[in-house]
Amino acid sequence: MSFTIEVNGIARSVDVDGDTPLLWVLRDVLGMTGTKFGCGMALCGACTVHLDGAAIRSCITTIDSIGASKVTTIEEVGATPAGAKIQRAWLEHQVPQCGYCQSGQIMSAAALLSDKSDPTDADIDDAMSGNICRCGTYVRIREAIKLAAGPHEKER
Repeated sequence: MSFTIEVNGIARSVDVDGDTPLLWVLRDVLGMTGTKFGCGMALCGACTVHLDGAAIRSCITTIDSIGASKVTTIEEVGATPAGAKIQRAWLEHQVPQCGYCQSGQIMSAAALLSDKSDPTDADIDDAMSGNICRCGTYVRIREAIKLAAGPHEKER
């Protein structure tokens, strides 16, 4: 079947079965390898992308469920205000170690800041709870999110 989806502001036609996960469309069909495969069961968060601004797991989201929704991936999130803030804070706090989970972590954090510009610790815990980091950089992740949300960030 042929589907047209909007990815990072560009309409793209893909010829795949309707039950094909969005993750495989992004990586294998469109060649956008920034979104990672982790577990394939929506448990680790490595495959997180935005669907109309909300963080979703692309490994379990089928292409036929996308409809007219807009998909944003790690390749484009830096062009959004929240994504740009998160990426700067990630670098300032030297969050990544191995880096494998970072695209999913950044996508979840950017969705959080788009929804809540001044998140509480509980908000951060809730938004990031589905993202696993094998290197254990959770403290730096939390600090980076707080930095991106802080009042000094608005001055940049």
